Amino acid sequence: MRVAVVGATGAVGTLLLALLERRGFPADEIVPFASARSAGRQLGGRTVQPLRDDTIGGFDVALFSAGGGTSREWAPRFAAAGALVVDNSSAWRMDPEVPLVVSEVNPDALDHIGKGIVANPNCTTMAVMLPAKALHDAFGLRAMVCTSFQAAGGAGQKGMDELAGQVDTVRAGDLVNDGAAAAASVTPKVHAKALAFNVIPWLGGEAAGGYSDEEMKLLNESRKILSIPDLAVAPTCVRVPVMVGHAIEVRATFARPVGAAAAREALEGFPNLVVDEVPTPLEWAGRDEVAVGRVREDLQDDHALNFFVVGDNLLKGAALNTVQIAELLHERGLVGDRAGV
Repeated sequence: MRVAVVGATGAVGTLLLALLERRGFPADEIVPFASARSAGRQLGGRTVQPLRDDTIGGFDVALFSAGGGTSREWAPRFAAAGALVVDNSSAWRMDPEVPLVVSEVNPDALDHIGKGIVANPNCTTMAVMLPAKALHDAFGLRAMVCTSFQAAGGAGQKGMDELAGQVDTVRAGDLVNDGAAAAASVTPKVHAKALAFNVIPWLGGEAAGGYSDEEMKLLNESRKILSIPDLAVAPTCVRVPVMVGHAIEVRATFARPVGAAAAREALEGFPNLVVDEVPTPLEWAGRDEVAVGRVREDLQDDHALNFFVVGDNLLKGAALNTVQIAELLHERGLVGDRAGV
């Protein structure tokens, strides 16, 4: 079995290579792909290949983390050449012929891979889906109010680099009496405003009604993954000065009354979900599981529950779920056989 990793030199791409090795994915050959300027360099003893029509043939699986433009152009080409593609960008998520999969939540969506492409959800949506599915199965999910606290790493290595580069300069200013001057001492290029010692209630591109496209992903992707087309979602996405690890406060409303004890029981029984009383992004960075805590009955509505979710946006939010999907494809006998696609 031959596996291609497209975008192999990026933050998620390097994790994909490491996870394939760590989890023992049964590949006979793993080939890294990247931009032309990276072609020819060595990456873990493997030579990085350029994306060309003469280099993409003969693969069984192609794992993509190279951005939407690259995915839109090259994912169909890999699929046409016989590979099953698992794509980490937003390019294919809402295509009705492309399953949008969280490995623990809706693996049966892999029964219908119309274009030979499987989409990985947004990293924020991903973390919410595990507790949401556990609670939906028990109580019938109807609505969510989601407020995210998203790490700089959600914007990739450049997002983390910008935060790290701002810390000393902003800290040298008067953070107590003249915060505006401290913020103005740096020029953000990745994040909407200065992120060091700050929080920014905006990330992503402009969408309708004052919402960002990052916020609309929480709505649209949640509906598709959970197969609840009328799920009501009120999203607010905030960038925080954390390197890795997204956190989301969720107020979920259900068809049936829900108590904290019963909710905990449902959460504790769900795969790769850990109940932690006070989960924080720093403590869960580098860990495969999603953590959920602060599980509280709502103060006004006995059909509602409040909880706090944390997940490593580079691992479960991106690279790990991509590899888990590839593992599911292999377990189901789909790899190397496109007859049923």
